[in-house]
Amino acid sequence: LTDVFAAIGKKQSHIPFRNSKLTYLLQPSLSGDGKTLMLVNLSPTEKSTQESLCSLRFASQVNKCELGKAKRSLEEVDEEDAASIS
Repeated sequence: LTDVFAAIGKKQSHIPFRNSKLTYLLQPSLSGDGKTLMLVNLSPTEKSTQESLCSLRFASQVNKCELGKAKRSLEEVDEEDAASIS
């Protein structure tokens, strides 16, 4: 995941989405076709300080990346599908 965000942040021509299953599955969301939200979970315990610092560093790196403007996508739903959702 770090490699992908680093490549996006540097605006490289090749983004290594196939480096992991996670980034491969997230490719449509990370390639400008959707909005991406980064949440970081931190622990208040002293024992978890190192993990929390690593998480904050990763979030800081991700925050520097600009994925592009989100595109709006609308799908038409017929009456039968709408009734099954309700």
